Amino acid sequence: MNAVIVESFAQMVREKGIDKDILIGIISEIFGLLVKKKYGEDVNFDIVTNMDRGDIEIYLIREVVEEVEDPVHQIGLDEVKQRGNEDELDIGEEYVERLKLESFGRRLINFAKQSLNQRIRELEKDIIYNEYKELLGEIVIGDIYQLRKTDILVNHNKNELLMPRNEQIPFERYRKGETVRAIVKEVKKTTSGPQIIISRADNLFLRRLFEIEIPEIYDGIIDIKGIAREPGERAKVFVESQDKRIDAVGACVGMKGVRIHAIVRELHNENIDVINYSEDPETQITRALAPGKLKKVEINQHENRVTVYADSDQASLIVGRNGVNIRLAMKLTGYQIDLIREEKPLEEYEDDIELIDLREELSEEVYQILINNRFDTAVEVLQAGEEKLKEIPEISAEKAKEIIEIIKSQFEEE
Repeated sequence: MNAVIVESFAQMVREKGIDKDILIGIISEIFGLLVKKKYGEDVNFDIVTNMDRGDIEIYLIREVVEEVEDPVHQIGLDEVKQRGNEDELDIGEEYVERLKLESFGRRLINFAKQSLNQRIRELEKDIIYNEYKELLGEIVIGDIYQLRKTDILVNHNKNELLMPRNEQIPFERYRKGETVRAIVKEVKKTTSGPQIIISRADNLFLRRLFEIEIPEIYDGIIDIKGIAREPGERAKVFVESQDKRIDAVGACVGMKGVRIHAIVRELHNENIDVINYSEDPETQITRALAPGKLKKVEINQHENRVTVYADSDQASLIVGRNGVNIRLAMKLTGYQIDLIREEKPLEEYEDDIELIDLREELSEEVYQILINNRFDTAVEVLQAGEEKLKEIPEISAEKAKEIIEIIKSQFEEE
């Protein structure tokens, strides 16, 4: 039985990477409890575990006495002689008796087995916890083995990793059996064992992908100075070259965009703007708000706030679809950005547009109303403005505003 137990634990050393000395310590501790349960807490004993020989030796140590008063700590000389040790020991010397495992009885042996299994499970949990603690912030590759309502379970080296909904890329489809890449974001100890949280939505995942795809970043020639991201939609990345001969943006994008396209594909076609970093806050903000063009930038360092001025035809580019461009610029620069739209002087509209060409955009009804009120071109309507349009009985204040916005949008498209 000893050999069976030792062999099973030797197998754990080989397969699960458990330190042999730690395992021997656990075995000694558990069998020590076994001896104490049978003989009492103050029993004198020794345990020797030999993994190579496949043996656990349990020794009970007692003093040889003439008359036994304490059977746990003493053994009579007559009994020692009966056991064939009359020439070896005398009164006052120690008698070392090897105990057979079977002598402890089935109940205590089962207790030892359960205790050992429990300690091994705890040890395995600690090994997994420490392993993934070392991998924090690094990319792991695993297979999706279960799709829950909100979470995804990933198998990595036979360990379960959890990707919650908020760590997934929105609208990305995940399928059972697919291989997935993500970073280890968090490792937590729970009553049921370590919980490993992985993420594809975290900024650090994008940073690691840049390091993989762009050797200059991995080698430290190009630094990533900041990342702002709305996963699956758009990201902005500040980069800076430490070598004047190397263009940071060009190196990140790669020949014909091959490097950045590899990252974009991994991130479910997330648009990535790679921007040259500058220490100057105004330059930072101007570049972060591209492709929109700014007329003026006012920075309030005390309130960490910026006011930017731009022509109204640039506003949609600065703000971006659903406000994503300006939100990312704020995350990237760390400033709260307020946009002031300035109306473009009418003389700057170089090419006027005949209203008949806007018939579809305005609707037939609105077009006829404007023509009947002697408006023939788009600039004439803009010159009149909302106030004049509201004077027309058929046009409400809301409709007047809508007409102006439609016409302005036509010039922005040009």
